[in-house]
Amino acid sequence: MSAATMAAPPLKAGADEGRIGVRANLRHIGALVRRNALQIKQAPESMFDALLMPVIFILLFVYVFGGAIAGKGRQDDYVQYLVPGMMGMMAMNIATAVGTGVNEDFRTGVMDRFRTMPIARSSVLIAKIVVELGRMLIATTILLAMGFLLGLEIKGGTLPFLASVALSVLFCAGLMWIFILLGLAMKTPQAVQGTAMLILMPLQFGSSVFTAPTSMPGWLEAFTKVNPLSTLADASRALIDGRGAVLHPTLITLGWVVGLTAVTMPLAVAKFRKRT
Repeated sequence: MSAATMAAPPLKAGADEGRIGVRANLRHIGALVRRNALQIKQAPESMFDALLMPVIFILLFVYVFGGAIAGKGRQDDYVQYLVPGMMGMMAMNIATAVGTGVNEDFRTGVMDRFRTMPIARSSVLIAKIVVELGRMLIATTILLAMGFLLGLEIKGGTLPFLASVALSVLFCAGLMWIFILLGLAMKTPQAVQGTAMLILMPLQFGSSVFTAPTSMPGWLEAFTKVNPLSTLADASRALIDGRGAVLHPTLITLGWVVGLTAVTMPLAVAKFRKRT
């Protein structure tokens, strides 16, 4: 049998992708999620960022910068301000990992194997997102546990609090398509990480996560107001505190999620099909 003949079935599988039903697609996603979860089980050190990053960040910002920002002895007030915004920050940091993981899977040849199978191309990427969202929920749980230990109070009620967590999860899912596209476009995981940092740093520190925008220069305050991380932080803070505008920042955040997903998801799937 010639090499050309042996290569024919994978091409046919790709052509039949559009005929895959919803039930089969969900089954494929479930199998791929299990595969990715088993990878984490075999390499538990890959969870260190999700487990330790929330602890390090909250202690660093509360006790190193909290006194300077909120005033000496007022760290409790700063915890109430900081933690809701840090949920979005955790979402952004976890989202970068999916791009690095996709890039690494191409380098090891795993993605080439997936592309020869009769499965929807999107299911491979969606499975990656599902697993990373699980890691994000673990990181958020640890962050909130630390917040409660340091004095965080849920003043707005249980349902608004859960809504703030759900909003952060949706925001993380939307961001992941950007980093998947980045992982598919870059040649090495190091390039993905470096470019991701260039995106993350201005968004994180040019936001309302750590301090009120009114303390910033005019040009930076203007950037902060259109920063999607600021709208997420403002919405989460209002939901947890039970006061302040909730609807407007929530709708803006959801608009960012829908817009990012609508633009970057089709591009990522198309890039996944074409990448060599």
